[in-house]
Amino acid sequence: MMNPQFPTIDRRELLSRSGLGFGSLGLASLLNDDGLLSSAARADGTPINPLAPKQPHFPATAKRVIHIFLNGGCSQVDTFDPKPELTKWHGKELPIPNLKTERPTGAAFGSPYKFRKYGESGIEVSELFHNTAQSIDDICVVRSMHADVPNHEPSLLLMNCGEARLVRPSMGSWLTYGLGSENQNLPGFIAMCPGGYPIQESQNWQAGFLPGVYQGTHLDTNNTEVEKLIANIRNGSVSRTNQRRQLDLLQEFNRRHLEQRGHDPQLESRIQSFELSYRMQRDAEDAFDVSREPKHIQEAYGPGVQARQILIARRLIERGVRMVQLWHGAGQPWDNHDDIEVNHRRLAKQCDQAIGALLKDLKERGLLEDTLVICGGEFGRTPVVEMPKKGSNAGKINGRDHNHWGFTTWLAGGGVKGGHVHGATDEFGFKAVEDKVHVHDLHATMLKLLGFDHEKFTYRYAGRDFRLTDVHGHVVEDLIA
Repeated sequence: MMNPQFPTIDRRELLSRSGLGFGSLGLASLLNDDGLLSSAARADGTPINPLAPKQPHFPATAKRVIHIFLNGGCSQVDTFDPKPELTKWHGKELPIPNLKTERPTGAAFGSPYKFRKYGESGIEVSELFHNTAQSIDDICVVRSMHADVPNHEPSLLLMNCGEARLVRPSMGSWLTYGLGSENQNLPGFIAMCPGGYPIQESQNWQAGFLPGVYQGTHLDTNNTEVEKLIANIRNGSVSRTNQRRQLDLLQEFNRRHLEQRGHDPQLESRIQSFELSYRMQRDAEDAFDVSREPKHIQEAYGPGVQARQILIARRLIERGVRMVQLWHGAGQPWDNHDDIEVNHRRLAKQCDQAIGALLKDLKERGLLEDTLVICGGEFGRTPVVEMPKKGSNAGKINGRDHNHWGFTTWLAGGGVKGGHVHGATDEFGFKAVEDKVHVHDLHATMLKLLGFDHEKFTYRYAGRDFRLTDVHGHVVEDLIA
């Protein structure tokens, strides 16, 4: 059922609105803040500005999302799902058949890392995420995740868009469509990935058939200077004073145009596509400049690109950005088919301190209670070794293949049940066997925390009501406090 709060648009209107990026919030924010659009609404009462804050279906425990994406497939048996039986069988053929993955696999591969209990809950976590584990009593560990196939491309799209093959809006686009943004001078949905793009590139944060204003904005956080991080953030030829005068004149023209025409989809689209210009220069420069943080905060998050972008994420949600997605790096860094002991340790060292600092920082600022933090990859890895193959891991028998049968995702804040473990994989960590959670179920639960009934949160396109969970998904009540 279509919620009347979220109106349909025709094909012409969709095309006119598509393809908007970082500077796409447009003059609509300027006009709206000055009250020039407050009375310019559709007949059903919805505001013309598509990013204006909206109310969900029911009261929510979460208002915003930080998604820490360990792209490539982080190993569950080396991080948050300890398997002592796997260690006992190390180097031996398991008493269960190896499940089908992308490549041939062999004997059991016990984790090279030590696990210990943390917090009052006593949940076991690997030494790789020692800092994150300091907040384990605020974390809900889902050890029974499963997806559909052991391939990056479809699994990435399934996790991010709820559909493995067809073009669908990303979950960040769904959230900004449903909730709008609390800051009209910054994008509602930002995806940060140092070094370039992950596999499937911008499809992971696409708007799909939703209006383009809801598409995620990609930033390469390898860049530390604001001018390089955000193109055209400063105007080198026109002073701020003159920019302000230009915008004021443009305001006046558009105000008169709106008074004459009312609801005009093409006019709305043009207004939305204007650069935020003067005001965004101020807000964006401030949001992305972590040097403005106190020294003790910078030191708590630690050095390196991961620390910087995780700190930026806190600064963005603090300023009203609805969803921030943090990719570990270009391609699939966690895709360790060989040398997993060295590579997983290196990757975890890059982000663990900052993730731990983020959780503590959010809690101290009173933000964790209504900020949902999600951390995981598109799937996990096998508990057995991947057999060597010429051209990839030739000569090495020290890595793990892709594993969609069972993996771990954890959640914190936003109304989730902290200090809790949900579900389980088998005794070797191969397959989810207890209280299984599919990706669709994760999405349904996330939407409930944000105040939406996933079956009613829809968008009509091509004669059908679409939703993030498509025709699937069940809310996992056990994850909710």
